[in-house]
Formats: sequence, structure tokens, C-alpha cells
Amino acid sequence: MDRIAIDMDEVIADVIPKFIKLYNRDFGVPLDLVIEPGNEVFMQIPEDVNQKWHEYINEPGFFRDLDVIKDSQEVIRALQEKYDVYIVSAAMEFRNSLVDKYDWLAEHFPFLDWQHIMFCGNKIVEVDVLIDDRIKNFVNCKGRPLLYTSPHNLLITEYERVNSWKDIASLLL
Repeated sequence: MDRIAIDMDEVIADVIPKFIKLYNRDFGVPLDLVIEPGNEVFMQIPEDVNQKWHEYINEPGFFRDLDVIKDSQEVIRALQEKYDVYIVSAAMEFRNSLVDKYDWLAEHFPFLDWQHIMFCGNKIVEVDVLIDDRIKNFVNCKGRPLLYTSPHNLLITEYERVNSWKDIASLLL
């Protein structure tokens, strides 16, 4: 059975609205965020506070209440019938994220066995398909990389792109 590895942030968990919510809470100024293609969310906020995103992402609880990306639950459940599916997240980068991410997955993807969740530093996993929004994770990937669209990767053209979970379903199911 072929193996699929799926990233969390900006692939199944929607991080950007959480940044906007916290920014609005702390600065009381609505953030009309239009992220220019190729830019990160923190590049779009005023320079004098543009490191605030780093504080947010390191707060305990940041990853616990993220929105689920549309159609990801249904498609991943269907993928499990055909593939050996793993969630692979570079959670070690943000030490407070480990419990948050595990609990979030248990709530929103309870059909995923804990043995199919991998929290790591580098995503050096042998899989047949890797679905991720960061091309740095494709460097050691011997399988088929699928670039999940996010504002920061819109200018990248050298990888097969998927814009939604419906796209993934049409390619892999």
C-alpha cells in the first residue's frame, strides 16, 4: 500500500486567520490583510510589530483552536481506504505546539491512529506522496511532491500544485 504524508499548518489547519485574530486583539486595528503572492503573513503587517507573529506562534494554545481547512477531513478519510496515511508536522520547531497539535488532530481527525502522527524537525520520511505547503520539505522527498497552495508559495512553479482538497481527491482517489 502506498504511503502519503500530509503536513498540518496551511494544509489541514488554517493558521492565517488565527494570526489576524490575535493581531486585531492586541492592536485594536482591523488588519485588512491581503497577502501578496510569495510573501509570508508577517511580511504584511507594520514593520514595528512584524515580529509579533513569532510570539503568537510560540504561545501555548496557539495551535489548539485553528480552523480545519475545507474538505480535508472527508478527503483524508477517503484516502485512508486506499493509502497508508500519515500526518507529518515539523512541530519540534515550536515546542508548545506538540500537545496542541495532538489534541487538535484527536478532535478534528479522530479516525487517524496515533501511530500515523509524526511530529519531527526535518520531514525526512519515505513516502510515495508528500502534501505540503513548504518546498523545503520536498528536498529529501523521493516520492511525488504535491504543493498545497498558500500565499507564500504562489510564485513557485516547479512543483505539481493542488489548490484544494477537492484537487487532491481528483488526483489520488
